[in-house]
Amino acid sequence: MTDPERLVPARFVLLAEPSPGLLPRLLQPLAKRDLVPDLLLVRREGDSMRVEIALDAMPAGMVHLVAGNLSQVIGVMDLRGGSDALRAA
Repeated sequence: MTDPERLVPARFVLLAEPSPGLLPRLLQPLAKRDLVPDLLLVRREGDSMRVEIALDAMPAGMVHLVAGNLSQVIGVMDLRGGSDALRAA
């Protein structure tokens, strides 16, 4: 079992529909947990946006919560990452 307080690196890569409010909606799951990303990379790829959010140290107990919240954001079509951090913990 993973210690929920242990800090692990986490990286989330999303593919989403472009919209003006996309980025604030993606940052909200982090903000409500007082987490600040170390990397935020956004690139338009045709009719979609590729967004990478990375944290160098994130409490292991929050990884699945943030991943779940990110996957529920309106416009997100695909989410990868998060679970890799838990396997490394």
